[in-house]
Amino acid sequence: MAETAVFHLLANFAPFLQQEANLLIGVREEIEYIRDEFDRMTAFIRVADAMEENNPELKVWVKQVREAAYDIGDVLELYMLRLGHCHGAGFRGFLRKVSCFIKTLKARHQIASEVQRMKSRVIDISKGHQRYHDRYGTLERGSSSRSSCLNTACHDYRGDALLLDESELVGIDKPKSQLIRWLVHEDPRLKVFSVSGMGGLGKTTLVKKVFDDAVVNNHFQSHVWITVSESFKIEVLLKGIIKQLFEEIKQPVPQGMDNMDTNSLKGIINAFLQQKRYVLVFDDVWDIHAWQSFRYVFPIGNCGSRVVLTTRNADLASIASTEYYGVVYNLQPLPPEESWTLFCTKTFMENSCPSHLERLSKAILNRCGGLPLAIVAISGLLSTKDKSSVDEWDKIYRSLGAELQGNDKLLSMNKILSLSYIDLPYYLKFCFLYLSVFPEDCLIDHWRLIRLWVAEGFVESKAGMTIEEVAEGYLNELINRSLVQVAEMRNDGRVQKYRIHDLWREIIVSKSGEQNIVTLAGEQSRVWPEKVRRLSINNHWKYTQQTKRFTRLRSLLMFNATDSMSKFSMLASSNHGLQLLTVLDLKGALLETFPNEVLKLIQLRYLSLRRTNVKVIPKSIGKLQNLETLDLKDTYVTELPDDILKLQQLRHILLYRYKKDFVPGICFQHNYGFKAPTEIGSLSSLQKLCSIEANHDNGTILLGEVGKLTQLRKLRIEKLRNEDGRVLCSSLEKLSNLRSLFVRATGEDKIIDLDSLSSPPQLLRTLCLVGTLLKVPHWIPSLHSLARLHLEWSKLRDVDPLESLQDLPNLVELRLLQTYEGAELCFKAGGFQRLVMLYLRGLKGLRWVKVEAGSMPHLEELIIQKCELEEELPSGIEHLTNLKSLDLVDMSDGLISSLNRDLEREYNWKIAHIPKVWIGDTKLGYWKRKFSVVREDV
Repeated sequence: MAETAVFHLLANFAPFLQQEANLLIGVREEIEYIRDEFDRMTAFIRVADAMEENNPELKVWVKQVREAAYDIGDVLELYMLRLGHCHGAGFRGFLRKVSCFIKTLKARHQIASEVQRMKSRVIDISKGHQRYHDRYGTLERGSSSRSSCLNTACHDYRGDALLLDESELVGIDKPKSQLIRWLVHEDPRLKVFSVSGMGGLGKTTLVKKVFDDAVVNNHFQSHVWITVSESFKIEVLLKGIIKQLFEEIKQPVPQGMDNMDTNSLKGIINAFLQQKRYVLVFDDVWDIHAWQSFRYVFPIGNCGSRVVLTTRNADLASIASTEYYGVVYNLQPLPPEESWTLFCTKTFMENSCPSHLERLSKAILNRCGGLPLAIVAISGLLSTKDKSSVDEWDKIYRSLGAELQGNDKLLSMNKILSLSYIDLPYYLKFCFLYLSVFPEDCLIDHWRLIRLWVAEGFVESKAGMTIEEVAEGYLNELINRSLVQVAEMRNDGRVQKYRIHDLWREIIVSKSGEQNIVTLAGEQSRVWPEKVRRLSINNHWKYTQQTKRFTRLRSLLMFNATDSMSKFSMLASSNHGLQLLTVLDLKGALLETFPNEVLKLIQLRYLSLRRTNVKVIPKSIGKLQNLETLDLKDTYVTELPDDILKLQQLRHILLYRYKKDFVPGICFQHNYGFKAPTEIGSLSSLQKLCSIEANHDNGTILLGEVGKLTQLRKLRIEKLRNEDGRVLCSSLEKLSNLRSLFVRATGEDKIIDLDSLSSPPQLLRTLCLVGTLLKVPHWIPSLHSLARLHLEWSKLRDVDPLESLQDLPNLVELRLLQTYEGAELCFKAGGFQRLVMLYLRGLKGLRWVKVEAGSMPHLEELIIQKCELEEELPSGIEHLTNLKSLDLVDMSDGLISSLNRDLEREYNWKIAHIPKVWIGDTKLGYWKRKFSVVREDV
């Protein structure tokens, strides 16, 4: 982790040294010396970061480097804040410069003294660097750093998985049977099957039981099991394969094998396996480069041979299996029932759980998240504890994080899980540990996390990509390495929410605190660092420690904090305040007015007042010239002042809210955006602008200005007037980077006229048009990237909207709400080939829905609501063989009664294949649910 800190420090030297005229004599040379020393250490730091886990002495040195880099970065930024002024040009500018120099002379001497102290500190660290360089320097010249960071005991513990008796295992029958069917299937092509999942799920155990099964053993002529691991050497791996192959036929290995090069070894294996039906297992393959180093060892042949990989890397699993006609088996955590069975078996030695321990046992089990390794390890610990003492079990539950680090019985599990962390490149380690800012069981929003990472400076820029796109790549890497779990997906395949496994959270909270990345408030026993750099507060400020610790604070995030604003005001108003603060997230705080203290935080890049009661943004918001994200969603702000135009770094403006009014059986939703400054086009860095109201006096000019925002990815416009449609179309033609567009008319009966758009943004993935349409805009069928389409209030009469939409090649979600007033909708054969979700609501003239065979082959969710003239199920619904959910809400009384009778008999052949059917009437307040039944006589 020192590498990331040093990387950011080196990036900060350039703007600092540009202030040459403001530096006292000698200071510049000392700063350059510090920079050069860190630059010289960077190659070794990368190695040391990986080695520190198993080298306590080196760990101390890495910590010194990390803290020094943090502290020097603080000094540089404080200098820029206090002395880095722009004085203007000409004689007056010269006078202001001289005056400022005199006024800040004391501060300059203080900084010179601080720099001198830092130089001495760096000299001491450099001596340590030289000492370790002499001892470990060979690693810098090419050998793998990861191999030095491994504790061989970790692999000894993993090897235990190969020795488990099948009677000790739970939940293995189904995946084992599936894998065996794949392996022995009579397809002559060589196939590669991958078993993928996070560490501790039992991948090795499962595949070993498959490998040893008699059916598999008898099916293949040659059998090889090789453990790869992240530290493998290709020569050793190849020799291991050869030894197993020749031992199986009781023949000696070829002479001179120990002295052969890699290509010769590969040749022996390839020749041996020619015309044989073989099964090779490569256990614990970490990355694509490892796979590529031995993928050509085995002949393709045509004998029905199989290769099996186990891996934590989902990308690798997909690439390997796809290339060789195989399938990926994504191993899942154990379900609650099987988890409980395994827990009780291991904890109570085949006995049932005592009633007085059941609540605590299930709470502890819940922390295991279905991870077999964790269940077995924690059960082993609990099995030695007094079964009569509730207090002892409660203490273990409360201190599970500490137990993971300090209890020998859990140490092996901790090490196995930590291998995935150790293997991360340096830029992902910081991002991963940063997830500890989120409370336990918190679902992490995709875009919130990306904006936070960017504001914190964790994301490195790449040519041809926005910084947010690079951050999305980071997230995908963490998902593919099974370190972050997907919690919620959109229909178009994009991730919306993430979660962290409870045990992983315990590990990253510990590591993050140890490396002073994040400090968590609200935990009495946790030791706070001398200089708190990022503070996460959940619920309250209880146990928050001395104020002096917050002068170096970079980030402050609050979650459900009810008593925090007075404390925040005190910190921000103190002598040195929160000068270095770059992230302030006050989402959900009890806040009525914009905190004036925020205006002093000129380093701020990320400001969230989401879900507060703030109504007005002060004109002086323009002081925050480093601001990149302004999140005011679900506040009561209705206008942004003109000073917002001074914030030239702004990338995301989020300011809109919904208000719902309920009357019996009806829900009215009111949507509010904000009145934007007329010259908003000057904010050239904007990527998200949500939502501007276009019905003000400056509306026409404002919509013209939008065309200047060529970096926009997402745009929401509320209250578009009919006469402004052409101006908006002209602007949209310039927004070639736009991915998401939402446009709402001033009212339900008002027309949206966007037909003059001749060249729509071709990267659009989401389109929402809310207003009356004379016809479906002619340009929509040309949107080949469109994945989600929402048409509301369209009230089309003579034109069936499906005709122009059915050939959209990537459409996965279609919502038609009060869109069509005709009597029939026909989904024709061959149409909507990728549609997954269809929502029809308020089609008041609709009587018949027809689904032809071959239409919507991938549809999974169908919702029909408030189509009160429709009196029968969609004709051809039985063709939707992938349909998983059917919701029929507020339909005609005849249709509801008929279907309710069918469900009481648990039979309707048209919908018997659908796992979930909901039939409801919101006015009467009742629902019925049906599970699928077997279609025996159809």
